[in-house]
Amino acid sequence: MANKVTTISNLLQRVASSCLVHRLPGGHPLDDCNCGSEEEEVDRSQVEKAVAEEKDEAGEEEQGLRIWEEDGGHRVDAAPEDSHKVRVREMEAFVHEVFDAVSAVKRAYVGLQQAHSPWDLDKVRKADAAVVVELRELGRLRDRFRRECFTPPATSQTAARLKDSVAPHEAAIDDMKRQLKAKESEAEILKEKLHNSIALSHSASKERHHSRNWLGHASAIGAPDAPKPTPELFEMCMERVKSASKSFTAHLLYLMCSAHWDVSAAVRSVTQGGSDAAEDHAPSIPNLEPRHTKYALESYVNRKVFHGFENETFYLEGSLSSLIKPAEFRRNCFAQFRDMWGMEPEQLLGILPGCPFGRFAAAKYLAIVHAKMEESLFHGESEQRRQVIAGAHPRTEFYREFLRLAKAVWLLHLLAFGMDPPPAHFEAARGAEFHPHYMESVARFPGGRVPAGSVVGFPVSPGFKLPDGSVVRTRVYLVPCV
Repeated sequence: MANKVTTISNLLQRVASSCLVHRLPGGHPLDDCNCGSEEEEVDRSQVEKAVAEEKDEAGEEEQGLRIWEEDGGHRVDAAPEDSHKVRVREMEAFVHEVFDAVSAVKRAYVGLQQAHSPWDLDKVRKADAAVVVELRELGRLRDRFRRECFTPPATSQTAARLKDSVAPHEAAIDDMKRQLKAKESEAEILKEKLHNSIALSHSASKERHHSRNWLGHASAIGAPDAPKPTPELFEMCMERVKSASKSFTAHLLYLMCSAHWDVSAAVRSVTQGGSDAAEDHAPSIPNLEPRHTKYALESYVNRKVFHGFENETFYLEGSLSSLIKPAEFRRNCFAQFRDMWGMEPEQLLGILPGCPFGRFAAAKYLAIVHAKMEESLFHGESEQRRQVIAGAHPRTEFYREFLRLAKAVWLLHLLAFGMDPPPAHFEAARGAEFHPHYMESVARFPGGRVPAGSVVGFPVSPGFKLPDGSVVRTRVYLVPCV
């Protein structure tokens, strides 16, 4: 800032020196009149040399500095001697005003620097206001100069140089804005993970409470005398699916931000460009705020992992056991549910990697995480995908996070087919009117009330209608009705 003030002062001094050697209105140079004092005389050779250098740097700017040869855009060919003297005095007064204004800016800026060391907030504010006032005064003189004496050319070297000097700063600001947006997304992801961890803790507490009520001790859910499937148990399992889905989506978003992805563009590409032909067409994703892109990505993850939920094997096998021996099939499903409830998925897959759950997890991972996506997220590595294709299950944190979601959906599927009749699952279509009995908004609104006229932008997770008539609401992202 200090260098810039000095540069402006030097420029104005050059302007004044140039004015002294140019012909004034009336065709007389400045030294032909008797208006000046002896202190205003200058060395002509030095002035002419300075003017020549100035012309080499900015020819168009030098042409604009001949402010005294024109009057409002009209040339004055001749004027009486009195008029000429008046014009010279006006010139001198204007130049003095300019120099006074520049000096005032310098003094105000020095006061601003002094207010910073030692730091004094009140002095800083007052000094800052003083600088603004003096700069406005300088701007007023500039506007007066342009309005009365000078019309700048459409394209000037000064403007080009100014643009070139400002461009790097604008680029730096844009880069800082992108970094800020990435940090905000990362903070949102961490907040979401914290929220999911707290919800999962509460869910585990509820599970222990329900288990004690059912069988009298915490591990009774896997005991041979466990109760039959109930709607309450199904609702509790659906809550675990929601928590696992949010946690995995947050982990995936964190990896995208770490890989310096444009998250909004990436989510749009993944959700709309990566659907399989065997699946239903992906819902159109509207333009989202950056903090809401996680809902679109969660919608994509749930659509992939719930695909085939209505089939007894997720269409991985051609079994018809549910139709041939329905009662026995229901008993087997609930027995598998009880056996797997207390097991970690890594333990089960470490013993039986090719079991039905292992085949389900492998198929869903390959459907959710594309080959190019994995290479980009893990810096060109696709070792996890190769292991999954070979029938193994990686021991990475990302794959463990995915297995928690896969296990939650698999248990929900076993429980659903252990009930008689199985719950009917449904989704809200895009553009459908919001119905609070069947739908739940993922985005929060001021006051907790959904605005009137809101419609479904896209579904996030499916809903279920249970045998007793109760409803597990589908989660949706709402948009204003157009």
